[in-house]
Amino acid sequence: MNRPPNDVPRMMRIERLLERNEPGEPAPLPIAAAELLGRYEKLQTAVVSDVLREYALLDRTFPGSLLALRPERTVAGIAFTVKSSPNTKVTGEMTIRGRMLDALPENAFVVWDSSGDTQATMWGGVMTATVVNKGVRGALIDGGIRDTAQILAKDFPVYYRYRSPNGSLGRCQITHYQLPVRIGDVFVRPGDIVLGDADGAVCVPRGIALEVLDRAEEILANEERIFAWVESGESIEEITGKGGYF
Repeated sequence: MNRPPNDVPRMMRIERLLERNEPGEPAPLPIAAAELLGRYEKLQTAVVSDVLREYALLDRTFPGSLLALRPERTVAGIAFTVKSSPNTKVTGEMTIRGRMLDALPENAFVVWDSSGDTQATMWGGVMTATVVNKGVRGALIDGGIRDTAQILAKDFPVYYRYRSPNGSLGRCQITHYQLPVRIGDVFVRPGDIVLGDADGAVCVPRGIALEVLDRAEEILANEERIFAWVESGESIEEITGKGGYF
């Protein structure tokens, strides 16, 4: 049966999906990256998470199963995303890994989605030495690391899911980088701001990074006043009466 000319089927619309899943270059930051990241590193992830809650963003905290190798460090950086998956293929792995490392800019925070890999390690000592020399600030690996002593010797902040002596070659391959990835509930776009400390790590959307920072600094100042009231012996009633909270 012929379809009438005025009943032409509408083609699938994927423009918004493409914009979300395959964005172009991140928009410029409102202030210099070094200043923005330096101010974030004076905060705590808990405070930033509270601010993100004010924006109704309840899915910006990375899974608690990711462990801090340097829990005493607070580190902020600009998300550089990497995606790999379990794969027995060997050819090509070193090529794409080298390209990825070459593409890493100063102030990057590597965010690596391993597609649930439980056997390979994505990060080790040589990669750490390489990125430290490039000014990379940290790495969040939703998978395995190895060469732990070498990473610690470089004082490089890493979040990871497990440790293993297994290397990547013959076990996994990088499929792409600098495209959005999902780790737990967190959808990470290249250029987002990642902050990590002893409590874990959070991801701040790039478009509101300065707003979130300003508000987090305000909350931190408020909490310092509350701590001072507590230390001076004021009662809970007195503190809450002045707008304090617990």
